[in-house]
Order: sequence, then C-alpha cells, then structure tokens
Amino acid sequence: MKMSQENRTAFTADEIIEYLETQRNDAQRDVLMRFFKTAPGQYGHGDQFLGLKVPQTREVVKAVAKETPLGEIPQLLASPWHEVRLCGLLILVYKFEKQATKRLENNPGAIDARDEIVTLYLQHAERANNWDLVDLTAPKILGHWILLPTRLGATSAGMHTAYKQQVLDRLADSGNLWKQRMSIVCTWKTSQQGDPTWCLRYAEKHLNHPHDLMHKAVGWMLREMGKRVSMDLLRNFLAQHASEMPRTTLRYAIELMGETERQEWMKC
Repeated sequence: MKMSQENRTAFTADEIIEYLETQRNDAQRDVLMRFFKTAPGQYGHGDQFLGLKVPQTREVVKAVAKETPLGEIPQLLASPWHEVRLCGLLILVYKFEKQATKRLENNPGAIDARDEIVTLYLQHAERANNWDLVDLTAPKILGHWILLPTRLGATSAGMHTAYKQQVLDRLADSGNLWKQRMSIVCTWKTSQQGDPTWCLRYAEKHLNHPHDLMHKAVGWMLREMGKRVSMDLLRNFLAQHASEMPRTTLRYAIELMGETERQEWMKC
C-alpha cells in the first residue's frame, strides 16, 4: 500500500477510503455486481462495488490495521462501497485475533480489547450486508469470542455462556438476513474446537428459514459439525429433521457422506 509509514500513529478512515477508491476497476466491478446479486429484487440490491478482489483488500488491511484506531472503523462500515466495508470488518478480525492468542486468552487487557471489538461488531452488524462480509468475519470474531473469557454479561462462568447465547439469539431472531446468517456461520469456529451445541441450536432455529442463502449456510455448518465433531451427531440431527429440511440444506449437510447414504437421506 503506497502510504507513508514514517512517523505514523494512525491511518484515518478518509485515507483508507481515498486509497481504495484509487484502485477502482470498472470491468471487475461489473463482474462482482453480478456475482453478488445486486440487481433489483436480488439479495444484494443496492450494494456498490469498486471492483477490488479480496486479496487487494487484505493487502490494505495488512498495511493499516495496526495503525487504524477502532474509532475509525464505523466510518468504514458506513461506506456504500462493499470493499471499504470489507476492509473495516477485516481490520476488526485482525485486531481481535491479535488479542485472542493462547498467551492472551485470560489476560485482562486482552479480554477487554476483545469485548470492545465484539461490541463494535454487533453495533454495526447490519453493515456486513452480503454473505462474504458475514462469512469472512463472523466465525473469527463472534465464533472465537464464544469460546473465550469475557467480561460482558453476568459475572459467573455459567451466566457468561447464557449471555453469549442471548447475543446469538438476538441475531437469529432479528429478522435481518445477514444477522441471522452470522448466528449460524459463527458456529464454524465452535465446531472446529469440538463443541457441537452452538451449531445444533442455530441449525434447528433456522431450519425453516425461507431464504436460500440460509438454507446453504445451515447445511454447510451441519456438514462442518459432522466433519469436525461427530458424523453420528449429524446423523442423529438428520434423523429428527431431514423430512422437514429444505432440500438445499440437506444436500449441503450430507456432502461428506458416501453416495449410497446420501441417496438414502435424500429420500426423506
């Protein structure tokens, strides 16, 4: 990124936006507008693109994340440009992961820093308003936060778990497609760490969601839970719910099973 690093204490949102706008690619923009379904009546209607590929945005994040204060992030998230919002969200991911290493899991300062990032992420959750913005951030911020100590909520460990569930329940019950997708996609991280309970809870909650993007997300997370935790748990869930599942959800959930078993489940 062509920004002077000398004597810098912070990169501002205005500087980041100005730089991203100089990288505009109209041909790539048209491709992305089609891919992310921005036409009237489609799920991404109204989203605007500069035409940057994700690796380009990640390079900007790599250059500025250390020097960009959290206070600059809301301006990035308020941008109409998809890539600017992605940049802001990925800066939050970077900052969260820096405070979530094994060494810092129980560090009081790191706990406070993580909680501040999560709070900011939730306050602006509606700005992660396309599936890639959710999928690239929710597991690494919300999903990881679920697994770590927090000062948010009540004081006892058990009540912290209840508070985290309340946070995800509010997202799941919000009526906002992208917040709802956050509530299920963030369970990718918990399943990776061997805890299936979050995936199973929100898969069941969203089982009859009307939108195809949620059908895919639920099936994807169930598949990952089966892969990371237990295929028998996945089979038990399917035995209870396969007959009422959208076919897309079921197809995604059983992708790692053998052909014969997949055919049997699809008959449900």
